[in-house]
Amino acid sequence: MALDKIIVRDLLLRGIIGLNDWEREKKQDILINLTLFTDTRRGGMTDQAGDILNYRTITKAIIAHVEDSAYYTVEALATAIARLCVVDHGAERAIVRVEKPGALRFARSVGVEIERERADFD
Repeated sequence: MALDKIIVRDLLLRGIIGLNDWEREKKQDILINLTLFTDTRRGGMTDQAGDILNYRTITKAIIAHVEDSAYYTVEALATAIARLCVVDHGAERAIVRVEKPGALRFARSVGVEIERERADFD
């Protein structure tokens, strides 16, 4: 059975991320994109909030997590966000892209994109 997708684009947050001392001192921009895989059939039929994967609840949890955390790498932050989506909020699978705008000279942004499912966190 193919899963449906919920897409969250360009969630711009601020958090501590980076290896350098100066990156650990103040929050910087972090751009997050998500593709959450789920079965939307029941929610599509019932039109009831209880039958859907609530992307508002998920994004609120991501916002709180990013604002309260301090990661050294975008890889670790992306993994934590994926875990939050699939383990804590029930997505079947998640593609998470985390970028640091302006991290490299001459590049708009740099980041990673990972794909995780529940089995990756067992």
